[in-house]
Amino acid sequence: MEKHPFFMKQFPENGEVSPLMDGLQQLKYSEEENTPDELAINYKEDGNFNFKYKKYRLAILSYTEGLKTQCKDDNIRAQLYNNRAAAHYMLKNYRSSLNDSKQAMKFQQNYSKALSRAARCSYHIKNYDQCIEFCNKYIAENRPSAEISRLMTSAISEQKQKNRIERLKDKREEIEKRKSEKLEETIKSRNLIIDSNGQKNFETKHLVPQIPQLADHTVKLDAEGKLIWPVVILYPETFQTDFIQNFHEDSRFVDQLEEVLSEPPEWDSGRHYNLFSRSDTTSSGRLNLRKEKDSEVYWGELWDPPSLSHLPFRLCLFAF
Repeated sequence: MEKHPFFMKQFPENGEVSPLMDGLQQLKYSEEENTPDELAINYKEDGNFNFKYKKYRLAILSYTEGLKTQCKDDNIRAQLYNNRAAAHYMLKNYRSSLNDSKQAMKFQQNYSKALSRAARCSYHIKNYDQCIEFCNKYIAENRPSAEISRLMTSAISEQKQKNRIERLKDKREEIEKRKSEKLEETIKSRNLIIDSNGQKNFETKHLVPQIPQLADHTVKLDAEGKLIWPVVILYPETFQTDFIQNFHEDSRFVDQLEEVLSEPPEWDSGRHYNLFSRSDTTSSGRLNLRKEKDSEVYWGELWDPPSLSHLPFRLCLFAF
């Protein structure tokens, strides 16, 4: 009995279909034996069967085949689109479900199922204005629905919140834009060279440090319109670095270095890096920094006070 096509519970292991089953399939899906409308109905029934057993992807394939028949009955086409929209909705393909719901309403104007699903899909994709529009249309053309009323109330609330967030975002962007313009004007007024090519045209994004320790400390202006820079201090001979996150443009390098080198780091227990030079070098006894020609690098020779011997160390400063 189980070998009979009507009572089979699974396909044959060899994958071959019996002549009787093949004949039934040909009879059901043959374009010669069926009109386009009949074929569309057959595919719709297959889709409904798969949908019932939660085989939504197979259901979508069946409904799609039904639409390919180009049947002339608008009601059948509306049902195929609506049913495919339902299958897409169950798979959370909300945009596809929305598109099919709209197509269904083209063939059947007052299609309540398609209209309510279109409203729900619009809500899920956060198109609240469209959701409200569909809800209003549903209420106008159908009897009152508690579900649609709740959906519209929620959509109105979400749209207000969305509008408020967008206004705040636009306001923040406008403030940041004005800050960037002011920063660019200030840098240009200082005749500063930003890039290595010596070009003065730049964007504020070029001022963002590429070093993780300074990522949150970009070039900025203080309340008085003075520039504040992030600075990297390199010790080439020892492959060490220090960071000054907020270097005011009115500050001297030597004053900043005095604070940085006030306590020797672990890797400089011998105090080779310090701010004191030989007495016959400067009257102040402090390190004088010099800027290399056509470079953003400052160099300073460092001396060891106890021995007064010149050490082969140089300090390299980069201002971003």
